[in-house]
Amino acid sequence: MSREISLNPESLKSKDKQKSMLYDRKITCPVCENSFNARAIKKSSYRITKRDSDFFIRYSIINPYFYDVWVCDNCGYAAIKNDFLHLNEHDADTIRNKISPKWHRKNYPEVYDIELAIQRYKLSLLNYYVIDAKASKKAINFLKIAWMYRLKNDNENEIRSLNQALDNFSTAYYNESLPICGMDRYTTTYLIGELMRRTGKEEESLRWFSQVVTSTAASSRIKNMARDQKDLVKDFLKNKSLPSEGQPKKILKENKAHGLFVKFHK
Repeated sequence: MSREISLNPESLKSKDKQKSMLYDRKITCPVCENSFNARAIKKSSYRITKRDSDFFIRYSIINPYFYDVWVCDNCGYAAIKNDFLHLNEHDADTIRNKISPKWHRKNYPEVYDIELAIQRYKLSLLNYYVIDAKASKKAINFLKIAWMYRLKNDNENEIRSLNQALDNFSTAYYNESLPICGMDRYTTTYLIGELMRRTGKEEESLRWFSQVVTSTAASSRIKNMARDQKDLVKDFLKNKSLPSEGQPKKILKENKAHGLFVKFHK
């Protein structure tokens, strides 16, 4: 079956189009000093189709998230590209001792798909745990894994990953200096509230949304987003308290009204 799919004319046409949107970027690994080519997308190729309320951006034709992790095929060091080159010598030694001896060189295709993207994000996450990276780095990695599962309509693994992202963002919020993953205090507060909402912690999410809504320092756009999600939660809790007959399922509509979204893939 997989062979039939790979030979499908439309599939081949799509892959050829994606190839034209990609180029190789020469990278030197900070762990083993090996030079390798990292696949990158031409900025003019981005086509945004939708933005979800937890900052996930949906694309057509080619997906930048698939290329967000760099992997050294020589030693096994992997990280989200914004982190890849920022590695101290102590962490590099840890990877040489704990990752590299177990690593088997891999040949990656020219065009990545969602399954490969998930594998690469998990490899990045493994490296973060091995070097005991900050909670914020683990948080954004878990969040992006959750987004990949969302694209697959795999709700169980999405929720599991969102919970892990939530735990790590919460740890980062209380223990790390701002900004966190490029977000200011109130954007981080909003995101924690939204992750709580998505993982069934509606009443807790209200407290986080309220912090944003009542702040005098938060931007009007992030306040409007928090207000919309707060109203969404209140409606859900109100409906939940009604008699079970005809009770609506959990509302999962995305907030489309406002446009403050952090582009984590940059």
